[in-house]
Amino acid sequence: MQILIRNTFWVEYVLCLDYFRTLNKLLGKMRLKHILLLAGIGSMLTVSAQMHKKSTVISNQTVYDSSLTDPILLRVGGDGVTKSEFEAIYHKNNNKEELTREDLNEYLGLFINFKLKVKAAREEGKDTLSAFKNELKGYRRQLAQPYLTDKDVNEKLIEEAYDRMKTDIRASHILFMLSPDALPKDTLAVYNKALSVREKLLKGEDFETMARKYSEDPSATQNGGDLGYFTSMMMVYPFETAAYNTKVGEISMPVRTRFGYHLVKVTDKRPNQGQVRVAHIMVKVNEKDNDTTIAKAESKINEIYSKLKAGEDFGLLASQFSDDRTSGKNGGQLPWFGTGKMVPEFEKIAFALSKEGDLSKPFRSSYGWHVVKLLEKKGQPSFDEMKAELKQKVAKDSRSEVSKDAVIARIKKENNFSEDYKALEQLIAKVDTNYLNGTWKSATAESMNKKLFQLGAEVTTQKDFAEFLGQNQTKQAKDQKVEALVRKAYEYYKEQQIIAYEDARLEQKYPEFRLLMQEYRDGILLFEITDENVWSKALKDTAGLEGFYEKNKNNYMWDTRVDAVIYKAADAKVAKAARKLVAKRESKNMSVEEIKNKINKKSQLNLQTEDGRFVKGENETVDAVEWKKGLSADKINEDGTITFVEITDVVAPTPKSISEARGLITADYQNFLEQEWIKALKEKYEVEIYKDVLETVK
Repeated sequence: MQILIRNTFWVEYVLCLDYFRTLNKLLGKMRLKHILLLAGIGSMLTVSAQMHKKSTVISNQTVYDSSLTDPILLRVGGDGVTKSEFEAIYHKNNNKEELTREDLNEYLGLFINFKLKVKAAREEGKDTLSAFKNELKGYRRQLAQPYLTDKDVNEKLIEEAYDRMKTDIRASHILFMLSPDALPKDTLAVYNKALSVREKLLKGEDFETMARKYSEDPSATQNGGDLGYFTSMMMVYPFETAAYNTKVGEISMPVRTRFGYHLVKVTDKRPNQGQVRVAHIMVKVNEKDNDTTIAKAESKINEIYSKLKAGEDFGLLASQFSDDRTSGKNGGQLPWFGTGKMVPEFEKIAFALSKEGDLSKPFRSSYGWHVVKLLEKKGQPSFDEMKAELKQKVAKDSRSEVSKDAVIARIKKENNFSEDYKALEQLIAKVDTNYLNGTWKSATAESMNKKLFQLGAEVTTQKDFAEFLGQNQTKQAKDQKVEALVRKAYEYYKEQQIIAYEDARLEQKYPEFRLLMQEYRDGILLFEITDENVWSKALKDTAGLEGFYEKNKNNYMWDTRVDAVIYKAADAKVAKAARKLVAKRESKNMSVEEIKNKINKKSQLNLQTEDGRFVKGENETVDAVEWKKGLSADKINEDGTITFVEITDVVAPTPKSISEARGLITADYQNFLEQEWIKALKEKYEVEIYKDVLETVK
């Protein structure tokens, strides 16, 4: 939908600036820059409602007076707006260092128009529609996220990730696999197994040999547990932490991740290599290829290398011969990469190149033979450059659990969380193997009303959790253990209940969140009702638009225009011949095309023409000549060509047609509809402003 509104309406939308920032990203219904560009202080309306000197009685309810903590500032159709709500939006959207009373009154006029529309939307029941509720729910979910994460913990995680990125680590590991929801006894057994292997390693057993023997990482049989070099954000967080906290040559204690327990041996630490951008030419070789095929591939890469050394173009050779067709189309160029992003052989050679343009000798990786050319090299970006990217990565990474755990711990502490483990054990005993089939009946625990946990005044019982189990059970593998599954479900359920408890109280706990939600709620309603009464109405109401145009057509006038032909001749001789023909054009009834054909018999480059109807500022050549019928003087251009202009008509100012000025006419019609709508709303709803409260607004 094309949005053409301007002036007053757009200024009002600045009242919901945060709403439209999100709306712009999620819906694409409008562009925030249009709001800012089209908003103008000259279009603001002053307050038209009568100022009341003191509080009045509305619907038999006494209005708060100005001595209260948060008094009512105004009422629109009986709906009160507090001083705090108005001040929050007023100061958010006014960046002037000093605000005058005139600024306040102008803004109050806009705010009243805004609230009039929201009042109308509510009366029409737009806030009861499922589409509205779902949209608002989605926005609330996003707005709530900062309040449900630990900002300090997140900041520290981001800083920690950046600091760790300064160092590359090479490590090996032995994995002892364990399900995330394993029972305590199974967890202990695997942990003890890992400890026993560690003891053997500390006594001198070879790590690579032990990795091939004990590790349940399938790659260990080939690499002996060696993971190569990596840096922060490349491994799951607990593993990464163990690696960074272990000294070179030492072996960590068993560390738990979602895969199981790991023993980590750090074999090297080095400064971050930064990033490189290279181009490569690859001749593919498979592990199963025979010696003849491998020899041919090596011969081919050597031949290509010889051509490169002889000065032939790398990009051209890559496009012709590289078996990496994706990069070959782009001259062999690969995206920037750093530690751990490429196979070790490729990474080592790429980072070994020192100067831009340097070529590697042919080398082989697990993919085949390569020649690499260094395009660019750079160090680790600054923290400020990486912060936004790291923030996103941390949110998606396993380390985000640290922030979540911190929030849950805080909520528990603030609300005196307590838990009854015996009650949980009793319920677990009631869940049988039917749970594995997804057919367990929660009615089995119908009479179990003991407290599982309590948060604040809210108590969650055995029955509550049993109903959750019954509603969310799915068929499981037969070898799964019911107790482990139920315990895992309980931890998930408990976390969700704790977060939900805090989420439900955000409006009460954080006034700024409550006000922001009010802005979003009103913003959605404002958008929908304005679309209905202004935007779409103007676009669909053809008759109304035409009627508006007829009454106001003199507002859409063309300036004086000329019908002109621009002639550009290759040289003076051609210009002279062309002028003679143009001078006789009217009497001979010759067209511009016929003149071109005569002049361009020997060369199509002799004479070029451009004709049309022009306004001032549209064409420099036409602007430069006197606007009267006839031929202009010759103008010699810098390139030796000669230009002259034929004015065939001077067109006096006339109204533009609807098709010629539809965008502008539609915008003005929408503005007209806006003004008429506001007028009708002011007649329908009483607006009361409490002057004594208004005078305290700063």
